[in-house]
Order: sequence, then C-alpha cells, then structure tokens
Amino acid sequence: MTTMTETMAMIRNGVNVTKLGETIEAVKQQPEIAQFKFRARNQWDTGGHNVATIDSFYGACEEMEHKQPFVMHADEPPVLLGEDNGANPVEFVLAGLSGCMTTTLAYHAAGRGLSIEDMSSEFEGDIDLRGLLDIDPNVRCGYKEIRVKFKVKGDIDEQTVKELLRKSPVYDTLANPVKIKIEVEKA
Repeated sequence: MTTMTETMAMIRNGVNVTKLGETIEAVKQQPEIAQFKFRARNQWDTGGHNVATIDSFYGACEEMEHKQPFVMHADEPPVLLGEDNGANPVEFVLAGLSGCMTTTLAYHAAGRGLSIEDMSSEFEGDIDLRGLLDIDPNVRCGYKEIRVKFKVKGDIDEQTVKELLRKSPVYDTLANPVKIKIEVEKA
C-alpha cells in the first residue's frame, strides 16, 4: 500500500513530477541534452491535399523514432477549392498551439505543485484572404489575431495560468518572429 501511495504522490496532472525534476536537473548539468530538432516530411497529392509524416526527431544527444509514424492529411474545405480531406494548414496551427499550451500548463503546474482537475480550451483566428490572394499588399497572408480561451479547474489562479501558458514553445514561435530558411531543389 505504501509503494502505491508513494507512486501516486509523484504524479500530478498526469505528469511524473519526479522524472520532470530529474530531467530539469540533468539539463542543468548537461545543457547540450536540451537541444532538440523536430521534423516533418510532406508529399503533395493534388490541389490542396497533401500528407505530412512525422516519424523521427533528434533529442537528448541522439536520433529517436516515435513508436509509430504520425500521418496528417491537410486539405481545404470546398469553399476554398479543396475536397475537405483534412484540416487546413492554418487549422493545424491552431491545433498545434492548443496542444502545446495545454501540455505546457499541465507540466509547469505539476512542477509547481499545482493540481489541475479539468482543463479545456477554444482557439479562433482571423485571416483575410486578400493577403493570400495578392489582392491587397497591405494585408498579411497569415493570422492577424488568434484568440485563446482556457477554462481551468484546480488550485491555480488566473494570473498563474496566463504566466504558464506563455511558456509554450508554439505560443513563443507564433508571438515572436522566427527565422525560416527556404531551400528549393529542382526535381
């Protein structure tokens, strides 16, 4: 009974807090293990339909593989000339942001000893097609605003939730300019 209680005490918000602490300490001792490279490959099918595959990454000073490849179909809805065979890429951005902010909040809250009983969120963004379609050079191609609403039940206050959500790597990527290098190879 004691072993089960001790094991349960190390888990908070579904996060193994003991392993989280060990990981933080390992990174402090050996900063190079904190360097990760995530990858995706994409193959165009037709029109707006394309398929991304994610199967490996670099982290903790070695190449790693996921248990199985993750395959994601992207397409456009018919109103945007697609066949609706998958979420469109800007919806994937919202899904990535939602997943990252949720995970970040759960991990950081667990690390601070804060319990979350329930959490849900909604994401909505505005895009003006005049930018994408080259109709107005003053209109950006991407999102002009993304609105995020979190509902959190637990022993965590609103200010701490906002603070921890801003630690999300995807939030940081979207909120701050990131350099993107494009290389084209003629087939």
